[in-house]
Amino acid sequence: MSQFFFNQRTQLVNDVIDGTIITSPWNNLARLESDPAIRIVVRRDLNKDNVAVISGGGSGHEPAHVGFIGKGMLTAAVCGDVFASPSVDAVLTAIQAVTGDAGCLLIVKNYTGDRLNFGLAAEKARRLGYNVEMLIVGDDISLPDNKHPRGIAGTILVHKVAGYFAERGYNLATVLREAQYAASNTFSLGVAISSCHLPQETDAAPRHHAGHAELGMGIHGEPGASVIATQNSAQVVTLMVDKLMAALPETGRLAVMINNLGGVSVAEMAIITRELANSPLHPRIDWLIGPASLVTALDMKGFSLTAIVLEESIEKALLTEVETSSWPTPVPPREINCVPSSQRSACVEFQPSANTLVARIIEHVTGTLSDLEAHLNALDAKVGDGDTGSTFAAGAREIADLLHRQQLPLDNLATLFALIGERLTVVMGGSSGVLMSIFFTAAGQKLGQGADVAEALNTGLAQMKFYGGADEGDRTMIDALQPALTSLLAQPQNLQAAFDAAQAGAERTCLSSKANAGRASYLSGDSLLGNMDPGAHAVAMVFKALTESELG
Repeated sequence: MSQFFFNQRTQLVNDVIDGTIITSPWNNLARLESDPAIRIVVRRDLNKDNVAVISGGGSGHEPAHVGFIGKGMLTAAVCGDVFASPSVDAVLTAIQAVTGDAGCLLIVKNYTGDRLNFGLAAEKARRLGYNVEMLIVGDDISLPDNKHPRGIAGTILVHKVAGYFAERGYNLATVLREAQYAASNTFSLGVAISSCHLPQETDAAPRHHAGHAELGMGIHGEPGASVIATQNSAQVVTLMVDKLMAALPETGRLAVMINNLGGVSVAEMAIITRELANSPLHPRIDWLIGPASLVTALDMKGFSLTAIVLEESIEKALLTEVETSSWPTPVPPREINCVPSSQRSACVEFQPSANTLVARIIEHVTGTLSDLEAHLNALDAKVGDGDTGSTFAAGAREIADLLHRQQLPLDNLATLFALIGERLTVVMGGSSGVLMSIFFTAAGQKLGQGADVAEALNTGLAQMKFYGGADEGDRTMIDALQPALTSLLAQPQNLQAAFDAAQAGAERTCLSSKANAGRASYLSGDSLLGNMDPGAHAVAMVFKALTESELG
């Protein structure tokens, strides 16, 4: 099966072009009306008094080349099929459409098909009287002894330089000279974990070496120059930088472009950028371009680094703003800054204190929850992941331990509740711990404002519902807690009535076949019906223990 979203394979490139034109931020792109087999995109604000800069090649490298058409870069792009050079007729049509007396520069990546088709089109155009020059870019350094290095992502930098001088009205000889200087001082190297998928109905799996990467990748899915036994970002970037530094002049300021070959995540590209900042090349880098998808190989899981040696005119050309959709603004490398934090400690400050009644309440509540551990886990196993009992017991044992070590502010309920909230979120884990922490923290704040216990507990419940998103009827502990606390608010001294309300609420969860919160919300009605929610049962049992302990 294909790994691509597309409609008709025969219309794939046309659809890509149309989508790019639709989203052009400058609204400055248009398709050239021509033979249906010819796909040419041109600037709508064409000025034939200037040198025309034309590039192109196979599609599948988006945003190249259409994403770089506009003021300050390309005048037109000629689009072939996926990884296939456009025809001679297509290139010749583009030349005739956009070239005036100032002439035309063709910028071509060093692949046989592009050299031949663009070259023959240039010869035919000259015969027709057009002033045409062609520049072949071969920035790939993966095979140092290769007489014909491939043109890869560095071609975009040549587009930028040529476009800068053409836009300012320089003659064709100057545009060619500056672009040639840029091409001669541009060095690129690619790497990939796996090759790309092709948009066919029966797509073969991409080439992949587990735990390895291919160094010296091109932009058509062809094998790299070598296979390296690592996918570690630091090791890969270090190896690439070593090779780039060997190819670069020993001195000179640089701009470095970080290009996503199509299938690398934003997070990974950020990591690669960080590795580059820690590399020996970093002190020479004046400008970073990217990380961005600039010249891709469909969805290849890889990236390339391109370094261009700067001199005054090249630097100015790279930094001048353009009106294209895909050229990223170069930025100087920046130090990682840290600003001082003014955060105060959120830990609850307290002094242990004694209160016999409060101590007895904590003893009963924590003991009840500890004893219920196995039973609650069994209930939860029917409707969840079987850990409710252990979660509540962990919180109960922590508070009981603090009680037994006399490390609770028993005589200050506001601080006590805040401390319980702080400890529960640490030891209970999961959403239950956070919810109970919210409950006690908010209740403690309300107590500190002078509210009574019943009012404070209801405030804690309201905050639990707000942040947790559950309400009564959603088959959670709230089904027992809310009716109990509502009863307690009406009759603060009547713990029996609060227990009755909690028990009734817990029993209602047995009749519910739909949960709207928690893990139970993913279960079918058959799994829920007849089974009590374990959190609601725990709440009811806590109120029962309070009722039976002569605390009311």
